[in-house]
Amino acid sequence: MSDCLFCSIASGAAPGFLVASTDFAAAFLDIRPVFKGHVLVVPRTHVVTLVDLPESDIALYFGFVQKLAAAVEIGLSAGGTFIAINNRVSQSVAHLHTHVVPRTKGDGLKGFFWPRTKYASDEEALSYAEKVAAVMSS
Repeated sequence: MSDCLFCSIASGAAPGFLVASTDFAAAFLDIRPVFKGHVLVVPRTHVVTLVDLPESDIALYFGFVQKLAAAVEIGLSAGGTFIAINNRVSQSVAHLHTHVVPRTKGDGLKGFFWPRTKYASDEEALSYAEKVAAVMSS
């Protein structure tokens, strides 16, 4: 897709700090990192969300994400990584991308980036689980 920034970076048509690349995916630094070394992994094929990624491509994509997570830990002497995907909501570029964020103990990042909530009861939690399970089994 010619007007997609991430397609342009992956193809080399737009500048980016490339970290790694395969025929299937590219990884480059996020220009607004949570922490320095924050990498974005994108499939070269333009898809907007994880749901749009063909099932046949999932192993290739997440295999690459897995290798990047290890490289971020080792290369940056990080204690671990935070891996995240936004689908549509909070997705600044409409192209599937996985965030690989280096973490260190005491870095100040607490859980998720948004307030947490609780279920009012076990029954309410069960009702949410059942709604998702119904779709999974159909």
